[in-house]
Amino acid sequence: MRDYLLTLCVTAAVTYLLTGPVRKFAIAAGAMPEIRARDVHREPTPRLGGIAMFFGLCAGLLVADHLSNLNSVFELSNEPRALLSGAALIWLIGVLDDKFEIDALIKLGGQMIAAGVMVMQGLTILWLPIPGVGTVALTQWQGTLLTVALVVITINAVNFVDGLDGLAAGMVCIAAAAFFLYAYRIWYGFTIEAAAPATLFAVILMGMCLGFLPHNMHPARIFMGDSGSMLIGLVLAASAISITGQVDPDALKIFEGSTREATHAALPVFIPLLLPLTIIAIPVADLVLAIVRRTWNGQSPFAADRGHLHHRLLEIGHSHSRAVLIMYFWSALIAFGTLAYSVHSASMWIVLVIVALSAIGLVLLLLPRFTPRAPRWAESFVPPRYRRRAVRPAEPEQAPGSSSETGDEEPVPVPAGVNGATALSALPELHDRRKAGTRG
Repeated sequence: MRDYLLTLCVTAAVTYLLTGPVRKFAIAAGAMPEIRARDVHREPTPRLGGIAMFFGLCAGLLVADHLSNLNSVFELSNEPRALLSGAALIWLIGVLDDKFEIDALIKLGGQMIAAGVMVMQGLTILWLPIPGVGTVALTQWQGTLLTVALVVITINAVNFVDGLDGLAAGMVCIAAAAFFLYAYRIWYGFTIEAAAPATLFAVILMGMCLGFLPHNMHPARIFMGDSGSMLIGLVLAASAISITGQVDPDALKIFEGSTREATHAALPVFIPLLLPLTIIAIPVADLVLAIVRRTWNGQSPFAADRGHLHHRLLEIGHSHSRAVLIMYFWSALIAFGTLAYSVHSASMWIVLVIVALSAIGLVLLLLPRFTPRAPRWAESFVPPRYRRRAVRPAEPEQAPGSSSETGDEEPVPVPAGVNGATALSALPELHDRRKAGTRG
C-alpha cells in the first residue's frame, strides 16, 4: 500500500504543478474558444488541461517502474506499455481538438485506433464470467470488438459529462477509487497477480484527477478539454478491461469452492465493470439519453446541446456547486454501493443503507432552493453562503411628507402616467418649477 500511496502522490503533484504553466501556454496558444450557447461559464477559459494530466500519467508509470513492489507489473505484463501507447495517441487527438476543433467522426476514428493499439499489445478481454455458466472464453475477434466498444463507450461517456467545473475529474476520481479498492482486494486478498496492472492504473488515475481538481473547481481557471476527458476515459476503460477480462474466475475457485461459485462471488462487480453500468453509471446514462434525444430530434448524435443531466440540474434551480456535489453523491453511492455488495452480498444492511442514501439523494434533487446553514461555531470554516445572515436593525420611520436626507422639503410630485426613467430625467425641471412658484 505504501508504494501505491507514493505513486498516487507523485502523479497528483506532477499534475498539479504542471497545470499552472499549461494554463499560461494555453492562453498564449489561443486555446480559449469563445463561449458557446451550451456553455455555463461566463468568460473564456483556457483548455489543454489534459497536457498536465498526461505528464502526470507518465510520471506515475515512471515512478512505479522504479519501486521494488510494483516493477514486477512492467516485467511480467505488457499492459502498462499498451496503456501508454493508447493514451499518447488519444491525448494527441484531444490536443488537436482543443486547438482546432476537429470533426467528431475523426475523433471517433482516433478512439477506435487507440483502442486497437492497446488490443494489439495485449490489453484485451480474454473471457467473460457468465452467471449460471461460468467462464466463457472469447475468440480473438470477439475480444477485440468488445474491448474497442468498451473503450469508445467509456471515453465518450466521460467526455459527455464534462460540462461543469470539476464534474468529470471528480466523478472519474470516485470511479477510480472504487476500481482501486476492488483490484487491491483481488491482488492482495486473493494473491492473484493478474490484478496488479488494474490496481496500478486505478491509483494513477486517482492521482491525475486529484492533481487537476484544485485548478478546475468552480470557478475553474482551466478546463481539461478533450485532451483530458478522453485521456481519463481511456485509462478508466483500461482498468476495467484489465480487471474484468484478464483475471480468470477459475483462480478464485480455490477460495470459493468451485468455478460457478467463484463466478457468482465476483459477478456483482465483474459484469458492471465490463459494461460500465454502475461504476460510471451516471455518465453512461447521460450518454444514452443524449443519443436518444438528439436522434429523436433529427440531429446528429454528436451534436452538442444543453440537455445533459447537469444542465437539467441547473434548470430546476440548483447552483453550480450543488449540481456538481449531487452528481458526486450519486456516482459514489452507485460505485461504492456495488463494491460493498460484491464483498458482502449476503448482508441486508448494505441494501438498506443504499436505499436510505438513495432516498436522501432524491430529497436533495427535489429541494433545489434549500440552503443549509452551518452552526455559528463553524461559520469561520465554511463559505459565506452557508453562514447565518446578521439581522440589520430596523430604520426609524419618517414623518409623512419629510425627505429622507434633510427632512425640510416635501417630495417632488410626479405627474400621472410617467414611468420611472422619465420621472428621474424630469426631476430637475420639476424642482425648478416649484422654486419659481414659491418666489412668485
